[in-house]
Amino acid sequence: MKTNITLIGFMGTGKTAVGRSLASLLKKDFVDTDAEIEKVVGLKVEEIFFRYGEVRFRSEESLIIKKVAARQNCVISTGGGAVLNKANWEALRASSYIVCLVASPAVIQSRVARRVRPLLRKDRSLDRIQELLKEREPFYQGADLYIDTSEVSHQEVAQQIYDWWNKQEKMQESSVETSSKNIDDKIDMDNYYEKGTKRTLEDCSKDGI
Repeated sequence: MKTNITLIGFMGTGKTAVGRSLASLLKKDFVDTDAEIEKVVGLKVEEIFFRYGEVRFRSEESLIIKKVAARQNCVISTGGGAVLNKANWEALRASSYIVCLVASPAVIQSRVARRVRPLLRKDRSLDRIQELLKEREPFYQGADLYIDTSEVSHQEVAQQIYDWWNKQEKMQESSVETSSKNIDDKIDMDNYYEKGTKRTLEDCSKDGI
């Protein structure tokens, strides 16, 4: 049974803020992969990009995701490009429900202006954002749930995911109960056939067959 929820999506869609609120609602640990990378390397994400380039950052990101994905009962917030690596996607998918947060290019543009974003450091235009969105769109396919965060607060988004999660848990519990009942039914039928065969042999013996 999957116990993690992983948030994916483009930068500025609210993954970190939503993740914290959701973790609080679900009483799960919150893990931000970018923050974990910063702890390990000892540098901010933008500094890693500036000093060592994107390849080094992606390498550190993959190592962190592999470790985080092995944990249980977590809400995991990933960087916008985390799922560009197939191995990252597979590791997260194995232990998590995947929720993709989306937002309009205009909203993203206004949000990313609040902090340095390495891939938009030189160009934060709508054209550049739309270009990156188009490049990454195929990698965001396959999520279990999509939520547009353009016009809602991160608390409202967290509540939507919380409600959806509860439905998933009920479905899983129902599925487990059904599977358990099927196994019990099979055992009963096996006993029936075993007893039926035994009676038949005894009857045959009495009849001298």
